[in-house]
Amino acid sequence: MSRKHKTKAGALLKPVRSSQAAGAELRAEPLPYRVWGAQGIDPAALDQMNNSMRLPVAVTGALMPDAHVGYGLPIGGVLATEGAVIPYAVGVDIACRMRLSVFEVSPIVLAQQKERFEKALMNNTRFGAGVEWKSPQEDEVLDDANWQTTPLLRSLHDKAIRQLGTSGSGNHFADLGEFSLEQDDAQLGLPAGKYLALLTHSGSRGVGFKIADAYSGIARAMHPELDKGMAHLGWLNIDSEAGQEYWLSMELAGRFAAANHRVIHWRIAKALGLKAAAVVENHHNFAWRERLADGREVIVHRKGATPAALGVLGVIPGSMGDPGYVVRGLGNPQGLNSAAHGAGRQMSRTRALESITKTMRDAYLREKGVTLLGGGLDESPQAYKPINEVIAAQSDLVEIVGRFRPRIVMMTDDPRDI
Repeated sequence: MSRKHKTKAGALLKPVRSSQAAGAELRAEPLPYRVWGAQGIDPAALDQMNNSMRLPVAVTGALMPDAHVGYGLPIGGVLATEGAVIPYAVGVDIACRMRLSVFEVSPIVLAQQKERFEKALMNNTRFGAGVEWKSPQEDEVLDDANWQTTPLLRSLHDKAIRQLGTSGSGNHFADLGEFSLEQDDAQLGLPAGKYLALLTHSGSRGVGFKIADAYSGIARAMHPELDKGMAHLGWLNIDSEAGQEYWLSMELAGRFAAANHRVIHWRIAKALGLKAAAVVENHHNFAWRERLADGREVIVHRKGATPAALGVLGVIPGSMGDPGYVVRGLGNPQGLNSAAHGAGRQMSRTRALESITKTMRDAYLREKGVTLLGGGLDESPQAYKPINEVIAAQSDLVEIVGRFRPRIVMMTDDPRDI
């Protein structure tokens, strides 16, 4: 684990000029967009997507089958804008991310040495709001020169040092389980078979939250014309000082989120004496500079959506009791080269806590052969859409490469999301 790498500050700032003024009027009607799995999507999420498509900076969009209500852009929403970035269309947990490590070991060892694997999970990451390591972890991201480019990033550097290698609360997890590959896959470099695997879900922790909070506040203040229901859709012109600061900060948060997973996987693998034979990872709360089929350069926001350009591998998890999938993108332009980021909630956290009992949740997990180490009732499998239906609804966006079945699941009991 090294901390020698340096990144040149400001190297990624490339302004995109826009004709859209800060106070431009909303469209009277939303631009058209495709919806996948519409029958399973809450009408309130569709309303949020419609509002997003009325923005003067909006170019095109898509809604994934795991979609549910968020703030501003719905979770599962994909939005392309011209010359503008919307902090809340990226989300509060910037670069919330998946990482799967596959080991050339039979998953049968999970049952044979269950306590050993449980201990490896419990001892090598930390879960919960504001949680930190007593002894800071190391990674090259901590030496990234961009920590020194703005007062906010300078103030967050110490938090990054303390939180590196930790996981959030809410739906963040670290799972050990069985990865099944039905046929040889040259891209993964693995033959067909069943493997021991580690799957994690976490993001940029307090760093991303502080960045999102600061710049979404600026964006809202710049757009007083947006009513209360659309206030979270305030945007920053990418060629403005605030827009460039946010973009640089977002990308640094992305590198920090990737480092979090890197450290967690390194620690757990080391504790178990293992080395990954293949790794698949992706962001799903982020913005990218991309080109549409007509050649226009746009900013593509994926708020709870997985990049799925042609041939790109990604991970779409299920719930604590249901399988996740490694998928390969089909590069569908109507979906803006995107796919779902998970099963998607079918119950709010409040409704889940009111309607799902511990007995109900635990019976479900026993039937699936899952051991749970922490995890609130608001994260029960019953609170999520059936993952098989979500995957089936996007067969023109991705193809299935392999399945991950959780066996030991570590989460936090803390119901908060940060």
